[in-house]
Amino acid sequence: MSSPGKSDHKATLDAASWMFNVVTSVGIIIVNKALMATYGFSFATTLTGLHFATTSLLTFILKQLGYIQDSHLPFLDILKFVIFANFSIVGMNVSLMWNSVGFYQIAKLSMIPVSCFLEVVLDKVQYSRDTKLSILLVLLGVGVCTVTDVSVNMKGFVAAVVAVWSTSLQQYYVHHLQRKYSLGSFNLLGHTAPVQAASLLLLGPFSDYWLTGKRVDAYGFTFMSLAFLILSCTIAVGTNLSQFICIGRFTAVTFQVLGHMKTILVLTLGFIFFGKEGLNLQVVIGMAIAILGMIWYGNASSKPGGKERRSFSSTSSKALKHTGSESSDPDEKGLDNT
Repeated sequence: MSSPGKSDHKATLDAASWMFNVVTSVGIIIVNKALMATYGFSFATTLTGLHFATTSLLTFILKQLGYIQDSHLPFLDILKFVIFANFSIVGMNVSLMWNSVGFYQIAKLSMIPVSCFLEVVLDKVQYSRDTKLSILLVLLGVGVCTVTDVSVNMKGFVAAVVAVWSTSLQQYYVHHLQRKYSLGSFNLLGHTAPVQAASLLLLGPFSDYWLTGKRVDAYGFTFMSLAFLILSCTIAVGTNLSQFICIGRFTAVTFQVLGHMKTILVLTLGFIFFGKEGLNLQVVIGMAIAILGMIWYGNASSKPGGKERRSFSSTSSKALKHTGSESSDPDEKGLDNT
């Protein structure tokens, strides 16, 4: 049984990890919006490749300096992860292009049920009735305040299905690989980011040309657009790291539920800084419902029998006995501080 001091320490790290993710995620949305809308750099897939190239460079430097321990991850697992991750990136871009904004938002909301399904089937996770109802309340609230026009066509539907399943599988694998191989977030990024960067930088220009009709090599850089590109890549390191930390500390489902807090935050900041256009009673009610759902989820999932519970194999059980706690954190041993 964990001591109160250890529980408080874990709660503090959980809150810090989540705030790190919120700040970097909102920051990169703002910077990328300026880069794409103001400076016309509309090459989303190539930009993501540059993000992972920057992340790869940082993990390489930290490893050379001795701050990251050596670790092993089979190449087949790396390849599987990168395939899911790349299909997720391209799938979400294509889904947004081929579908209405309303259906795109519905597709994003459906990631929570898909993530629940993956955890129930693959990890034998169990949810209490209150936990399930709180998730539904979050989905209802976010749906009310974000889903407006809804139109769908067959190719857009297929793109959305690919995007939803690949994103859910990628997030599931972040948690799964960290636990299976006792990897910290930097360790996992060190293994996956270089392969993902290489594949996206190779395929990204073709994908972006197909989506936008523009060639990335023909883009005319200015001092300000280059500055925003560098800033985007810098913040992306934090975004990638914080995502891996949060999914590793929690689960993909909890990450998705809490992720909608960022949706509410982005909407709120938009109304504060960019005017009240689009703010109406429906949006306010939706936000209130979603926030209530998130509070309920936090309370329900933390109760005995309410939180996601895992059926451990005998091997995992032995590992837990050695670590002394079910919530041992790979990130606390991923960096070599000696």
